[in-house]
Amino acid sequence: MKQHSLTLYELNELVRETIEVSMPDEYWVEAELSDVNDRGHCYMELIQKDESSKTPIAKARAICWKTRWQYVRSHFESVTGQPLHAGLKVLLKVKATFHEAFGFSYNISDIDPTFTLGDMARRRQEIIRQLQEEGVFDLQKELVIPLFAQRIAVISSETAAGYGDFCSQLDNNEYGFVFHPTLFPAVMQGEQVEQSVISALNAINERVEDYDVVVIIRGGGATADMSGFDTLSLAENVANFPLPIITGIGHERDESVLDMISNTRVKTPTAAAAFLIDHLARVYARITGAQDVLLDLVSRRMEHKRMRLSHLAEKIPALFRLFRMRQESRLDILMRNFVSKAQGKLESQGWRISAREVSVSTLVGRLLEKRRQQIILLEEKLRLMDPRLMLRRGYSITLYNGRPVKDVKCLSSGDEIETRVANGMIKSIIK
Repeated sequence: MKQHSLTLYELNELVRETIEVSMPDEYWVEAELSDVNDRGHCYMELIQKDESSKTPIAKARAICWKTRWQYVRSHFESVTGQPLHAGLKVLLKVKATFHEAFGFSYNISDIDPTFTLGDMARRRQEIIRQLQEEGVFDLQKELVIPLFAQRIAVISSETAAGYGDFCSQLDNNEYGFVFHPTLFPAVMQGEQVEQSVISALNAINERVEDYDVVVIIRGGGATADMSGFDTLSLAENVANFPLPIITGIGHERDESVLDMISNTRVKTPTAAAAFLIDHLARVYARITGAQDVLLDLVSRRMEHKRMRLSHLAEKIPALFRLFRMRQESRLDILMRNFVSKAQGKLESQGWRISAREVSVSTLVGRLLEKRRQQIILLEEKLRLMDPRLMLRRGYSITLYNGRPVKDVKCLSSGDEIETRVANGMIKSIIK
């Protein structure tokens, strides 16, 4: 006997009625998003993977109608800080529906953002734990930003307002410092963030000697997609990078894994520029402080040398007088010794004195005259050696660093010299 057949529409209608009768309630369902298509209404592809093999074991379509989607999307993004995208785990409130023409799907009435936050937190903690086990979590923190960090490799979207703000802040800094930023364009939102930023890092690494630091920046507020900055592969690349990395990815709600692993984290691109400017300003302050200390030290040393030279100049006449007195005293002693010996000789040999009185008297006279002439010559030499006499004659002594200048080749433009004349001292600058 031939069985009664149904049309496809009749069968689908029967399925719809069966689902409506047997599953009239809404259900909270855990699933992973494999695709999200926002076209007014939001169409989603749901998937569940095996925990061990990660192969799909269940798939389904879901839709959130436009009138409900506006609220659901706004609430989810305000809580999680990012839009729905592929790869997120979500907790959906759905009702099973079947349409004769379009088939089976789930009608979404609500999404619990706290479930997604929990899953994101668990995934983030797992990445942090793995980085710590690998011993690379704090590698960036061990790098020191160079004193003169002016050659900057920038990873950002070329059209992002944040990149323009960053460059403008550097160019218009109040100190007049000159920075040299070089852009390495990258996708900073969506699923391509990870691979795009890694590619930019690889390009910088090929020219690593040309840069002092790397800055990763993006614009955007709390609703921007940040999931691309919470990946293990990107974190490992940043952690092992040879240059200090500064992040300013414009996310004020929570730190991303990229923020945690970087050398320095700031909130926005302009804050990253301000950090670099302040860093160079601190270095400049250290240099000017050291310059002041050095100038003060040199001034004190020069003053000490100047006082010592002045003291020696004052002692020169006294030294000449002392030398003359010592020579005259020596001559007096020699004369007394000579007279004494001569008298003794005369007394012991009186008879010979009488015989040679004339010759001895002549000899003594000549000797005395000779000694007197020696004294006169010594006095004249001493007088001629007196620097004050030379100065009074119009001569001068030129000193550089406390020493007489004997060759002009030892002087350079800008050197300070001292010229001592009879009644004072003149300071000059060599032009």
